[in-house]
Amino acid sequence: MTEQRTPYIGLKNITKVFGGNAALKDVSVEVYPGEVFCLLGDNGAGKSTLIKVLSGFHQPTSGIIRVEDRELEIKSPRDAAHLGISTVHQFGGTFPLMSLERSFFVGLEPTKGWGPFKVFDRKTAKEIVVREMQEMGITGVTDGGQLVGSLSGGERQVSAIARAVYFGAKVLVLDEPTAALGVKESAHVLRIIMEARNRGLAVVLVTHNVRHAMTVGDHFAILIRGEKTDDFHKGERTREEITDLMAGGEAMADLERKNQRKRKAVSTRNRTWFQIFKMILKGGS
Repeated sequence: MTEQRTPYIGLKNITKVFGGNAALKDVSVEVYPGEVFCLLGDNGAGKSTLIKVLSGFHQPTSGIIRVEDRELEIKSPRDAAHLGISTVHQFGGTFPLMSLERSFFVGLEPTKGWGPFKVFDRKTAKEIVVREMQEMGITGVTDGGQLVGSLSGGERQVSAIARAVYFGAKVLVLDEPTAALGVKESAHVLRIIMEARNRGLAVVLVTHNVRHAMTVGDHFAILIRGEKTDDFHKGERTREEITDLMAGGEAMADLERKNQRKRKAVSTRNRTWFQIFKMILKGGS
């Protein structure tokens, strides 16, 4: 008998309308613990709107949200945080001129002392930051007091993920985490995503990079103009098929037709010049 899994989050028939325009239309997705769910789509597909619904920044116009099989509303980012939903935005949501230990614990600082005499426990904060960063593979961080701005883009992403994991996130929502990163840094961020999955977190990876999604993803959905056009699991689509689906199929087919016409025109032109050249040679002989 197959064990039936329960999704940590389920969105059913979610629609979000802004001023008469539907940014999301009847979208349903399920996100499971220990799984990387990849939300794919081009710019303007509705990916950002969907993660804002997940994160409590937007409330859906209609539809149902279930968390651990309980129907409820996520009315604010604070509600999302209480439910264990942590969102890491493209640049990590970090503060370049703030020290690592301040950025890591902002709003949740460890303290020492008693009653009205409590103060920020900087020493403990620094030790925790260094430990958590090194556990995530950022071994170059040895001082929690260094500025966030001294980290690379990939290291900032890892710092934000490490913070979410440390504070008990159950769902990690990552908004284009590898955008603007080099190959080496992207690979490290992808390894951290797999580590989060292996720890049992449900990971929502929002990206338009098909290669990165296929590297770490288990479950995929494609959005086009606010509608879910496909839903599949790892191994069920090729990279070319996914790219074609993201482009809406017709656009890619039209591009291929144009390329074929261009190649045919070039071939015809080359044959014509070759024939002219042969005639010139015959005339000369």
